[in-house]
Amino acid sequence: MNFILIRGGGDLAGGVVLRLHRAGFHVIISELPFPLAVRRGVSFSEAVYQGEITVEGLTGRRVESPGEAFNLARQGLIPVLIDPQAAILNNEYFPALVDARLLKRTADTSLSSAPLVIGLGPGLTAGENCHTVIETNRGHTLGRVYWTGSAGADTGLPEGDPHRVLRAPADGSLTSYAQIGDHLEAGQLIAEIGGEKILAPFKGVLRGLIRPGIAVSKGLKVGDVDPRDNPDYCFMVSDKALSIGGGVLEAILSKPEIRSQLLDGL
Repeated sequence: MNFILIRGGGDLAGGVVLRLHRAGFHVIISELPFPLAVRRGVSFSEAVYQGEITVEGLTGRRVESPGEAFNLARQGLIPVLIDPQAAILNNEYFPALVDARLLKRTADTSLSSAPLVIGLGPGLTAGENCHTVIETNRGHTLGRVYWTGSAGADTGLPEGDPHRVLRAPADGSLTSYAQIGDHLEAGQLIAEIGGEKILAPFKGVLRGLIRPGIAVSKGLKVGDVDPRDNPDYCFMVSDKALSIGGGVLEAILSKPEIRSQLLDGL
């Protein structure tokens, strides 16, 4: 069986999905009932809400059962199954599992989840709750495959200009006044939460915004403004996500026993 299960369908998982799919593997995504993706234009998790989303020409579609997921994957699409505990693993065999939830804390994944369990970023340790970890911090180590130890710790700081990250100023549900891909002027109203306004920190493009109507807590990342001001980038998987996807592909292909199972029938 050449199916790979990916837990989480956010923007970094998008790079993993594209790399694996383009290499010929069938991918199934398990997701939460209410995902909190910010870069929704490149997150397959959006299929949970919309029913379907296309990222760089690849279509993801919400499915209601494992059987439907396998059938859809065989058709060359990306099934997104609401399955927060990855219960599909209880009855179905996957040679490889990728934990792409980016929890940044100790994950509930275990070595017994699949013959090859690959974790992304902090919270996963090779030999403890996964077999290998992919580095997610930018720099010379981004996308590297660790067969021992953990990825770099979460710095708690956004990459680049910290002002680009929009955070919830209060508890409540988000009301949007701008759309992903919109040009923004400095000080322009983007959204409102709990009566508190979120304004553009500088001129740029709205690269990401959490889904309107979703309840959030104060301090949660809810948006991202890109000073490069190119709306095309809002709907392109990032260089970081593709690098991480390359690390996942390396991890899979470097294990002959896993590679042979996944390549069977391709």
